[in-house]
Formats: sequence, structure tokens, C-alpha cells
Amino acid sequence: MTSPTPSVLFVCVHNAGRSQMAAGFLTALAGDKIEVRSAGSAPAETVNPAAVAAMAEVGIDISDQTPKVLTFDTVETSDVVITMGCGDVCPTFPGVSYRDWTLEDPAGKGVDAVRPIRDEIKARIEALIAELVPTSL
Repeated sequence: MTSPTPSVLFVCVHNAGRSQMAAGFLTALAGDKIEVRSAGSAPAETVNPAAVAAMAEVGIDISDQTPKVLTFDTVETSDVVITMGCGDVCPTFPGVSYRDWTLEDPAGKGVDAVRPIRDEIKARIEALIAELVPTSL
């Protein structure tokens, strides 16, 4: 890690569903121990309403988030970049750890279909926090 507080960037094409849910969970569960960023290669106008509703069910409000465009600087200054279906669009830089999370795209799906995606993201976020934030005994 390049700084005392690791930074994590979540990237998906529209930055409207998976990456927003992941950023919401990481912000809620890690607090200020991890800097959280998200972006998309072709950002949507708004965050997926089903993703907003699914996250609200677990007490996390992402309704104030807006999809952001992916920039080279954001990638280069992140310690960990987690892609969620953006493929080759995401630039690579030395010293940045890249991971690809294969997750179903919630676009066009209702809340019932988004819940299992949300729950999978939460499990992955909990494992990521355990890896990036050493616990003190």
C-alpha cells in the first residue's frame, strides 16, 4: 500500500449498480480505515433504483450517489482496483493491485433479483476489509 489509509476503487461500466453497492458497503463497514472510490467507463445518468432499494433494506443509503467517469488519475492513485465487468477499458499501472469480481449485472432487474447480488458483494467486502485492515489484538 502506498499510504497509511489504503484506497479502493470499484469500477463497472455504468457505475450505477454493483460498484455503487460495493462502495456503499465498504464505506459503511470500514469507516475511515479505507478510502472508497467508484467510477464507470460509460457512467449512467443515475444510480440503479433497485440497487438503492436493496441497499436501503440493509440500512445503507446510496441514494445520494451519482455515477462518475473513470479517469486514469483515479486508477493510478488507487491501491486496489476492483473491476466488475469493465473488461479491457480499465487502464493498468504498476504498483496497483487489480482484482476482477464476476458479479451478475443488476441493470434492468427488480429488487428481488438484486438482493443476491447485494449479499455476494457484502461477503466480498467483508473479506476485503479483513485483508486490508489488520486487526489489533
